[in-house]
Amino acid sequence: MHPDRSSRRWWALGLLSVAQFLVILDTSIVGVALPKIDAALGFSGSSLQWVFNAYVIAFGGLLLLGGRLADLLGARRVFVSGFIVLTGASLLAGLANSQQILIIGRALQGAGAALIAPAAMALVLGLFTEPSERGKAMGLWGASAPAGGTAGVFLGGVITQWISWRWTFLINVPFALVVLALVPSLLPKMPRVRGKVDFAGAGAITASISLTVYALVDANSAGWLSFHTTGVLAMAAALLIGFVYIEKHARDPLMRLALLRSPNLAAAGVTVALLGAAWIPLWFFLNLYLQRVLGYGAFASGAALLPITLTVLVVMVGFISRLIPKFGPKPLMVIGLAILGGATMLFSRSPVGGSFTVDVLGASVLAGVGISLTYIPALMTALAASKPEEAGVTSGLVSTSYQVGSAIGLAVMTAIATSASGTNVSLESLNHGYHAAFLGAALMAFLAAASALLFIRRDGTFSTDEAPKAAKPALQAV
Repeated sequence: MHPDRSSRRWWALGLLSVAQFLVILDTSIVGVALPKIDAALGFSGSSLQWVFNAYVIAFGGLLLLGGRLADLLGARRVFVSGFIVLTGASLLAGLANSQQILIIGRALQGAGAALIAPAAMALVLGLFTEPSERGKAMGLWGASAPAGGTAGVFLGGVITQWISWRWTFLINVPFALVVLALVPSLLPKMPRVRGKVDFAGAGAITASISLTVYALVDANSAGWLSFHTTGVLAMAAALLIGFVYIEKHARDPLMRLALLRSPNLAAAGVTVALLGAAWIPLWFFLNLYLQRVLGYGAFASGAALLPITLTVLVVMVGFISRLIPKFGPKPLMVIGLAILGGATMLFSRSPVGGSFTVDVLGASVLAGVGISLTYIPALMTALAASKPEEAGVTSGLVSTSYQVGSAIGLAVMTAIATSASGTNVSLESLNHGYHAAFLGAALMAFLAAASALLFIRRDGTFSTDEAPKAAKPALQAV
């Protein structure tokens, strides 16, 4: 391949990594800013959570549709459309002068992210087809997701403390404009799959996933066994049954149901969901421990989470591409999830008078190693089980599994922490609740390790042979 073309592919990967970084950053960056947003716009205690939840629900609910659109309309076109939506939504949220406008802006941000994430993955797979290059590329691209999650807390603290809470949303605008300006010169036009958008199926599954996530994130307020929660979950189940019926009879289904019968894809989906149920609560309650128990400010708390980000970057970029061909994805996933579970258990021993060096740093590094050994192998295992022309919808399916698992995990661990803390408001009782949440998250990691060990086949390696064949002609334009 011509040196200039090869160089441009790596620049394109950098652009796609920035996109993935921003998508996950938007999930976490508002956490530290919520008290300031509350003071500015007058949210009630129960409504403030929707600044976070509106993004998560729209993102998780629309990922599968976003993946299918990337297959049908072309990944680059959907990628650009997603950034246009994200830019407008970020302006709307950042300039909002009412609660309603801010929540609408956040939901639209999630919709834009649901277009960007699966399209970006499809583009990465199309640009890099050689096994050695693909492993390195997936390591770089994959590292941007957990890096965005932890960096969001740090940046949120800096922006909220020294600039304005509005810039936790507006920060997307300059980055998005740069990305949009570079797309024509860096990203190829990807071939499209013939077919029509299955609007009935898309509506059914989007509503089902959105209602499921909504019921789970709201369950701690409404009550887990309340009529509201069980009723919404029943509606979600009915819509899921309707989706299956529609897909069986659709000429151009949103997703082939046979795709779900692939053992490795199903097992990888379950493993990724459990990974999300472990990782997001770990990050969430570690941040609370640092701020509420150790008394760290927003900036210091964000800085204390940077070792996780740095560990993820080093392991994913420097080692994953060499470890996968040597050992295969399954052993790495099992070992990584066991390490993540062990690290999370270490956090459950952190005392009220703890220190960063003794009680946080070592476990943070271990947690970073654990997710690094798991995330990319799980994605590659899932993608290897799909047809090349279904890379977009498969990536959307896996991402949806992660988002739903994250929502379930965080909701359940929050309920566990609240129950364990009781009505006592002392630091000891608060920390006891966090310990219970960490133990619950550790259990999710160990269950994920068991899922990978028992159900993922050893031959699920993603190689050049499984590369999207339709994407290879497009590489000539790069």
